[in-house]
Amino acid sequence: MAEAARAGDVVPVLVFDAATRDRIARSPRRAAFYCGAGGSLNASVAARGSSLVLRRGPLVSTVRALARESGADTVVWSSAYDAAGLARQRKLQSALEEAGLRAIAVHDAPAVPPEDTAAARSAEGGTGYRALVPYVAAWDEVRRAPFDAPVAFEPNELRSDALPQASEFGARPMLDEPSEARALAALATFLAGPALQYLSARNVPGGEPTSHLSADLSFGTLAARTVVARTDERLRDPFLLAEERLSLEAFRRAIAQRDFFLQLAWFFESRPDQALQPRMRRFPFASKHPALAAWLEGRTGYPLVDAGMRQLRATGWMHPRVRSVAASFLCFDLGVDWRVGRDAWERELIEDDPALAAGNWQWAAGVGADLAQFPRIYNPRKQAHSFDPRGAYVRHWISELATVSDADVIDPSSSERRPQLALALFNGNAYSAPVVDHEIAARDFLRRYAAFVESAEKKDVG
Repeated sequence: MAEAARAGDVVPVLVFDAATRDRIARSPRRAAFYCGAGGSLNASVAARGSSLVLRRGPLVSTVRALARESGADTVVWSSAYDAAGLARQRKLQSALEEAGLRAIAVHDAPAVPPEDTAAARSAEGGTGYRALVPYVAAWDEVRRAPFDAPVAFEPNELRSDALPQASEFGARPMLDEPSEARALAALATFLAGPALQYLSARNVPGGEPTSHLSADLSFGTLAARTVVARTDERLRDPFLLAEERLSLEAFRRAIAQRDFFLQLAWFFESRPDQALQPRMRRFPFASKHPALAAWLEGRTGYPLVDAGMRQLRATGWMHPRVRSVAASFLCFDLGVDWRVGRDAWERELIEDDPALAAGNWQWAAGVGADLAQFPRIYNPRKQAHSFDPRGAYVRHWISELATVSDADVIDPSSSERRPQLALALFNGNAYSAPVVDHEIAARDFLRRYAAFVESAEKKDVG
């Protein structure tokens, strides 16, 4: 908006093309959020004396026609970061410039534009970062305050198509409509209390809530710049305890990590299904496994993994620590390709960030920006013992384990030594027995991984 306002009064436009519709349609909850956010945006624009122009149709021809109708000489939009979105963006920019229009893609999704962190490397700028730690250092150095520029909306009588409705996607409207006001209120509530325990909350799924702002950041009802600015403001409180200050800084670093994956996608654009590490593109992950359906449905016999998958299916969101454990189980215990997991979660998650999804899944699978010598394989039982020792999270999502002891919530298979409990746990429609032995599966994966790396290094030398 601020960038567009530099060229004159703004005509706010939302183009609902086939690519957008297809992505939204993959998750009914995502569709409900998108439609609700569109409705609240329309109301916000109307309150400022203008109207949101919604057009359905092909992106390029629709935008070009709208520019002619409105008499605009400049078109500004929020940049994409995934490969498919960037390809569409380049096509749009080329077509608009051929028509004699200024076409400007703005880095609106990250708190810090990719070029700004790249420029911290040298006066001439450069490519992006593959390692998180130096990136965060550069991010801290160059980040600035949010835009604070007046935006004048052009009153217009342009034709507008009907806003998309959740019912078009077989979804119900959200009871609490997504909006900027709601997102800002949620951020304020989080920073007032739960954010002060973020250092532990990000690891303890049954404890204090995390921010739950991923969908708002994804769809733009809240800007990452605003989150960072409000966090900085909270950090200026002189009465904060040292641990509370560390928690707020950790939360701010989580936003920096989000920006890290966006700049990875921006600078290291490749085919959507290609691992960032060239040699890992040849690693023989499997496309299927006999226990894949059990993983998808939360029936692996590993309670922390299953609780996370059931939370995802029920709510469209999963706790960040549990995401890591569930992704690790798929890639290393089952040996299944990270892209299978990415696509499965994309059908459930409310948030819609393909660049972030690819970056995070590659990180979890050890094929992306994480440059550790060996992949980080999480032991789901040890993770449960460390971060859900009383089973609060597991009991909430796995009704079959609601009444068993703390020890059996962490490891129900230990009950096999007690026949009566085992009968109650594993018979009929009760909780599943483990689909694999984690220790054996992890050792087997590491053997295959080490052999692959050794073979790849020999080929590189040869």
